[in-house]
Amino acid sequence: MSALETLALSIPECAKDVRLNLGAVLQDGPALDAGQRCGVALAVACATGDAELVRALASEARTRAGEPVVEDALAAAALMAMNNVYYRFRHRVENPAYARRSPQLRMNRLTQPATSKADFELFALAVSAYNDCETCIRAHERAVLAGGLGEDHVHEAVRIAAVVAAAATARAAAHASSTPTLENPS
Repeated sequence: MSALETLALSIPECAKDVRLNLGAVLQDGPALDAGQRCGVALAVACATGDAELVRALASEARTRAGEPVVEDALAAAALMAMNNVYYRFRHRVENPAYARRSPQLRMNRLTQPATSKADFELFALAVSAYNDCETCIRAHERAVLAGGLGEDHVHEAVRIAAVVAAAATARAAAHASSTPTLENPS
């Protein structure tokens, strides 16, 4: 049994649909190849902060797609953690003075991915969707399409992001509900 299959068993029965969807979205399909699927899933898992989910999906990505996909997924998650905060702020505050300032944030990895520019942008798009950064979602969607991928790729990446986010949430809820609490000593 793979690490991902074992992890899926930790998703409670009340979230059985999420468990089933997790297995389904990682199966090869017509839009995304194994590297794209695994990279999107791993990048979003990193954004959720679920370390066990990250380990399981990293193992899956190494097996199915190779180390460059793992490297790019981790890099995309890290860059989007920074950029999504910054650009979400600029978008939401709606003060043109901030838009005129340079972010002065290094993003060299965007132009030097280990896989392909289009795949890296796809990973970044999925994380940006999870982090709800409208500015980054729009920018990365445009870059994905300009890089030769299509709307089916975008749709599938966001669908995977939704399922990975749901898996992390279901696991956290199951863990929280099964964690013993201290009685009030009074």
